[in-house]
Amino acid sequence: MRRTLFLLIVGLGGAAILIWLGVWQIQRLAWKEAIIADINIRIAAAPVDLPASVNRDLDAYLPVTVSGTFEQGEVHVLVSQKDVGAGYRIITPFVLEDGRRIMVDRGFAVASAKDAARSDGPATVTGNLQWPQETDSFTPEADLKGNIWFARDVPAMAGTLGTQPVLLVTRSSTPPAAGISPLPVDTARIPNDHLQYAITWFSLAAIWLGMSLFFLRRRRAPKTES
Repeated sequence: MRRTLFLLIVGLGGAAILIWLGVWQIQRLAWKEAIIADINIRIAAAPVDLPASVNRDLDAYLPVTVSGTFEQGEVHVLVSQKDVGAGYRIITPFVLEDGRRIMVDRGFAVASAKDAARSDGPATVTGNLQWPQETDSFTPEADLKGNIWFARDVPAMAGTLGTQPVLLVTRSSTPPAAGISPLPVDTARIPNDHLQYAITWFSLAAIWLGMSLFFLRRRRAPKTES
């Protein structure tokens, strides 16, 4: 009797914990979807002027339009595009009409055009401010001699280019940059695996209950005489 009670407690208790974890992931899913929806609304909003004082926390994804001048010098960030292959994000210093220096992510250039001559001079750029979180302990150090970066590290790129740590990711540019395809900001890379986690926890709960029922039935089955 005690053994049966123990199996019942373990079976129901374990299933309850696993179900709670699944419900928690569903709640996290709703929270994450709300955040992504808010970011999408922010990305698609009407562009404004670049704030006089840019705040990384308040101004992330803010759509802005700026006018100024592209300068010589670039940072090349290695990326890959579906159906195209390897290439580079072209990050260029941009001097605003008020004298501030920021960085503009002009978009994607194929690998063979990494060191191609590109137009500088006056331009108007519309895009979104972004401070991407692309670096971790596994990110290789930038090859400064070869000008190959493996992630957009805003503070490090700003130090190299001599600009403020402000990155504007191009949506459109006038005049357009020849040989460069804009890679506008979107939410595709924001991780949202909570539904998969919830399914996993609920599946484990079902398996746990099934195994518990199996052992209980086995425990209560009458023993045959040999």
